[in-house]
Amino acid sequence: MIVVMGASGATGSATLQALAARGVPTRSLTRDPAALAGTLDGPARATTEVLAADAADPDSLRAAFKGADQLFLTMANSPQQVRYELDAVEAALDSGIGHIVKISAPAAEADSPVEISRGHHLIEERLRATGITTTVLRPYAFMQKLLLLAPGVAAAGVVTGAMGVARCNYVDVRDIGELAAETLTRPELAGGTYPLTGGRAYSYPELTDLLGGLLGRTVRYVDLGPDGLRAHLVERAGMPEWLAAHVVEIQQLAVVREERPDDTFRRVTGRDPRTLEAFLAENLHRFR
Repeated sequence: MIVVMGASGATGSATLQALAARGVPTRSLTRDPAALAGTLDGPARATTEVLAADAADPDSLRAAFKGADQLFLTMANSPQQVRYELDAVEAALDSGIGHIVKISAPAAEADSPVEISRGHHLIEERLRATGITTTVLRPYAFMQKLLLLAPGVAAAGVVTGAMGVARCNYVDVRDIGELAAETLTRPELAGGTYPLTGGRAYSYPELTDLLGGLLGRTVRYVDLGPDGLRAHLVERAGMPEWLAAHVVEIQQLAVVREERPDDTFRRVTGRDPRTLEAFLAENLHRFR
């Protein structure tokens, strides 16, 4: 049995759908089972057992993990993420789970310039110390997060950021779910570390040119610099301070470390990753 944590979140939901498409039974965890069950249709409804569990309650995790042999571990970024994921690892140990697929991050290093990536490093170190077979997925920026830019584009034709002309890797969360499903169902892939990108990296000027071409009007990129972007995200977008700081750190990582596409997804799945052009075209109504 495969347990999917965060089944109502972006990567958890994508992984659940990818496993359901393969006919693989899952036990999907959420704090609101009724809400998650209401979103399931087709194969997912037939293959998914939905259980209530809370990352802040390790006892609920132990109960939910009982009898399972694999765990897909993903949690939303937050100041509590390290503690919650470490508690989940301990619960998995207590429950006899033998394989954990963890969603991590690029630059998950002890001295990473991104605080949340340093946290991922701590969790990975603990996983390796347990002896549990650990598979690590390192996705770059989610294409779906670009939808947060839609209101500014729709209202003023403007995208703000702090990356200058540095390029950023983008990946569709559906491709993350596909690769996660591969590592959960193909034993020969277990234990590896897999970076995840789309087929091309884009700068913000290139992104706005692409959007403008699709929309048939001008879209401008305004670079606010790190301090200006942080203030904008807190004061104008209402982000909490820690999340605004994280966004700025991620953008500055792309500035100091050149990002290039990786072919891992194609090598593992046998197909090309979804493109940014296709994702934007699919969601163009959000930017109008």
